[in-house]
Amino acid sequence: MAVSSSVILSPLNFNFITNNKDINKNLSFLSANPLIFNISSKPTNINKGSSIVLCSYKSGSGLTAEDKRVLRERYGFDPNEYISETKNERIKEGKKQGKGKEVVAEEEAKVPRTTHKLLQVLGGKAKRKKLLSPKGMDVRPMMEVVKGAAFDILQAADGCPASLRPGRWLDLYSGTGSVGIEAISRGCSEAHFVEMDPWVVSNVLRPNLEWTGFLDASVIHPVRVETFLEQADRFAGNGPFDYISVTPPYTQVDYGMLMSQISKSPIVGEDTFIVVEYPLRTDMLDSCGCLVKIKDRRFGRTHLAIYGPKWAQKKRKSEKTLQNTT
Repeated sequence: MAVSSSVILSPLNFNFITNNKDINKNLSFLSANPLIFNISSKPTNINKGSSIVLCSYKSGSGLTAEDKRVLRERYGFDPNEYISETKNERIKEGKKQGKGKEVVAEEEAKVPRTTHKLLQVLGGKAKRKKLLSPKGMDVRPMMEVVKGAAFDILQAADGCPASLRPGRWLDLYSGTGSVGIEAISRGCSEAHFVEMDPWVVSNVLRPNLEWTGFLDASVIHPVRVETFLEQADRFAGNGPFDYISVTPPYTQVDYGMLMSQISKSPIVGEDTFIVVEYPLRTDMLDSCGCLVKIKDRRFGRTHLAIYGPKWAQKKRKSEKTLQNTT
């Protein structure tokens, strides 16, 4: 699950070389959002083409709705789809236009966040139980077809197609908690949920755990993912996790930096399995620390990568060889 407020920034650099003052002025917003581009331009060629600039961003860092549309287009989404801005961003923009009081009044009159039951547990003890999820796009749950495929692959790779082995599951960017709940339902003895949005924790995640009867087998960490990874020994000091799910908001993370941080964290052990949901046009490495990629599948604009121990990869290769000979 992914909550759009959870951000991992990329430490990138930006260099722009031009003699045209108008271009520098038009791209002044980039000064607060450093990127990794080196662009050169001559005044005589300015009108012959345009450059699309893509960036990872943090809420409130100065990106306009148009800049966010560019990001969505980069990851294969509809660039014209509505992208919400934070309350402070809208109020700040309203003040610039002399409409500060009207914007504040509009924000105060907004309809409160609500939930609906569109998700369900797919297998195990809590199979077919409905789960709450927020209405709107601020939380993007993992699609059920992707979730089902991920658990089928994990169970087969772990040598037990009927269920998961008893172990600990870490659900990063948990949101509704549907991935970690699925893990407990299918055999995991304990699940840790990392979710920084207090409203989602109180109105979605915790009620889902109570409804499925898994609250006693769960630990909720209301912190940012990067904070959890930096202080993993403090938050989960019982050694590496057996399974980790990574389902961040697509346009707000640098996947290379995120996976590097995970691979260096004590949460990963030699026998850990990692499930990563990522968007189209994203390059994922073939390894994550001591783990190797054992599966990568595409579901429309969504990809699913699964990393695991080398013995699991060898097992899959031997099974394929056996199938081909029979």
